[in-house]
Amino acid sequence: MTHFTGPLRRIGLYANPVSGRGRGVPAAAQLRGILADAGHIVLDVTAQSAAEGRVRAYEAVRSGAIDALAVVGGDGTAHLGANACAGTDIPLVVVPAGTGNDNARSLGMPRKDIPAIARMISAGHTRRIDVGRCVTPDGERWWLGVLGGGFDTLVNTRGRTLKALHGTPRYLAAVALELPRFNGIPYAVQVDDQRRETQAMLVAVANGGTFGGGMKVCPDASMTDGLFDVMILHQIGRGEFLKIFPKVFSGGHVTHPAVEILRGRHVRLESDGIDSQADGEDFLPLPVDLETVPGALAVVAP
Repeated sequence: MTHFTGPLRRIGLYANPVSGRGRGVPAAAQLRGILADAGHIVLDVTAQSAAEGRVRAYEAVRSGAIDALAVVGGDGTAHLGANACAGTDIPLVVVPAGTGNDNARSLGMPRKDIPAIARMISAGHTRRIDVGRCVTPDGERWWLGVLGGGFDTLVNTRGRTLKALHGTPRYLAAVALELPRFNGIPYAVQVDDQRRETQAMLVAVANGGTFGGGMKVCPDASMTDGLFDVMILHQIGRGEFLKIFPKVFSGGHVTHPAVEILRGRHVRLESDGIDSQADGEDFLPLPVDLETVPGALAVVAP
């Protein structure tokens, strides 16, 4: 584990050039300028590809070359940063410049206010949060917000094809395209000592409470309580789904009898032929064994 002591003087900076229809690049340039003027040393770890950027970010964190890592982009960029910093003492700074920004929303990061974020970095406003982890034979995989497998995975995949739309409108359009041909999926869901075998529309394992650009899938989820909130939407008809779906923006869907919320530290999801996504990124095929790791990530946040 890398240990950090002292002020946040050396800042690693990663910017996703395609986030938010190009908003990431100017946001990163503005942050770089403010930090340099304030006396920080800024190490740019941005690369031509996400894979190369991931390697550069990991190396900067683990070599001790930086005191904090700032990632500028959307939820996928925050996911990259969390995987670089989780399990170390190097704080992560999530700078929202994407279309969804659910992880930044859960952390309370200001949107469109780069000077405010720079001031937090200079002041060293750090705290620790929980992170989800999956241990595989190839190593650890981490995520910040929501991991899902089922209808939401299909929607995210379809949404990537809708280039003309962004954020919540893209998600809603993908829902409309996928729902008519979707049938429930057989799941086994183990949350600590509670087990459910069910036909369900989707299962969401939440460390943060929102996905899809502000949908409160697990409205009571907390990044600091040491537990996952697990939402199971048991199978319902398409018409009923369309009736309750708008309530996800307020969190009111959780009162529907087909919605079940479980809470626990360890989760196992089992289903044949289903891939999971986390923070909107492709994650792992089911089955997966997941755990929340309390305080595993330091963040610069309000």
